Amino acid sequence: MKKLSLLLTALLASASLLHAQDSLTIRKIYDEALVNGKAYENLRYLCKNIGPRLSGSANAQKAVEWGKKLMESYGFDKVYLQEVMVPHWVRGAKETAFIIDGKTRIPVAIAALGMSVATPKEGITANVVEVRSLKELETLGESVIKGKIVFFNRAFDERFIETGRAYGAAGDQRFAGPAAAAKYGAVGVIVRSLTSADDDYPHTGATMATPGTKSIPAAAISTRAANKLSNMLRLRKLPLIKFYFKQSCELLPDVQSYNVIGELTGTENPNKFISVGGHLDSWDLAEGAHDDGTGVTQSAEVLRIFKATGYRPKNSIRAVFFMNEENGHKGGLKYAELAAQNKEEHIAAIETDEGGFTPRGFSFDGVSKDFLKNINDKYKTLLEPYEVDHLVAGGSGTDIEPLKEKLPGITLIGFRPDSQRYFDIHHTPNDVFENVNKRELQLGAAGIAAFIYLIDQHGL
Repeated sequence: MKKLSLLLTALLASASLLHAQDSLTIRKIYDEALVNGKAYENLRYLCKNIGPRLSGSANAQKAVEWGKKLMESYGFDKVYLQEVMVPHWVRGAKETAFIIDGKTRIPVAIAALGMSVATPKEGITANVVEVRSLKELETLGESVIKGKIVFFNRAFDERFIETGRAYGAAGDQRFAGPAAAAKYGAVGVIVRSLTSADDDYPHTGATMATPGTKSIPAAAISTRAANKLSNMLRLRKLPLIKFYFKQSCELLPDVQSYNVIGELTGTENPNKFISVGGHLDSWDLAEGAHDDGTGVTQSAEVLRIFKATGYRPKNSIRAVFFMNEENGHKGGLKYAELAAQNKEEHIAAIETDEGGFTPRGFSFDGVSKDFLKNINDKYKTLLEPYEVDHLVAGGSGTDIEPLKEKLPGITLIGFRPDSQRYFDIHHTPNDVFENVNKRELQLGAAGIAAFIYLIDQHGL
């Protein structure tokens, strides 16, 4: 009995010592990020010196070259490019739109949806059919829809505390709505912007064509304009209200681009990997600051912090700048394909693609209650002083999701900052450097680095 008691005492002492060492290391990580952090200035350069970087564009290639040069300047053990073919969609001239009420033309703000086709050169004018869901569209059918412009007007559900859930619940009208409307003979589609904000900034984003189905022009309309159009349709007789829009977008041949990868080689397990990444491409309306310049710069900052603090990881740590998350996901697919082809063993992958706001914690894709309990038991008290201890079940990210199929056993993790302001900015002309807070960005980079340190030391 005495031996057992001594053993338990020794184990508790050892655990306490480890906990103390972890606390000291995490404090060093935060001190480095908050005092000497580079993420904010790197983001400034990406936004102001390069700017919008839609896949296939000249700016996207400039961003690739910048990313590689940045990682090399930090002296990471390996820095390399991963070739990937990506779509090349261009917006063309600025879009024009009017609500037509008899002889009155009311200008409204729209933005072509990514991957949409253009209107005829003269634009499209037609009556409008307002629907709230794809099911309602199906119920109305071709007899009502043919020859009309379909107006998808389902707003965010404000009851969701996590705004990403509201985005997911409203998103099908943008992703799938235009293709569905085309099946019933619609001549065009306008979609209420995916945001709870009341403003005149249309939110672009990708829409998907259905193979074998004719594509029709599709655009996002600002929430303020959507409310105006909906009210006019409700108060006046339907034939009196028409809508006109013109857009000049075009899909060009695919272009060769690259994922940019930096790596710190593990001292004990060089062939086991923990990845952290964001996407380098952005929409063309602004600078892609929160979506996803913050994620890219945080990912590189994690590895820079480890080098600056002298931390040498047991496992290899990768920072990945994925290309083409916004309108094709080709970078994430290629990364997963090559990881499987090279028979790499991945412990975990973390994606940071929800903006650079105040960090809250991490969500874990497809895990059990026991897994979550274990994670919280191990790490919550260490992360709690930094307010990044919200460890919950949930999604991970578009770019790392293909790893689930290719690498069974990997744990996929999403970095979760505060979500309340993200969809006010997401995919709009407002996604600029000035809307990123330096301290929030640095806190996020430190939180991710701290969690990767814990995974590296103690596993999942």
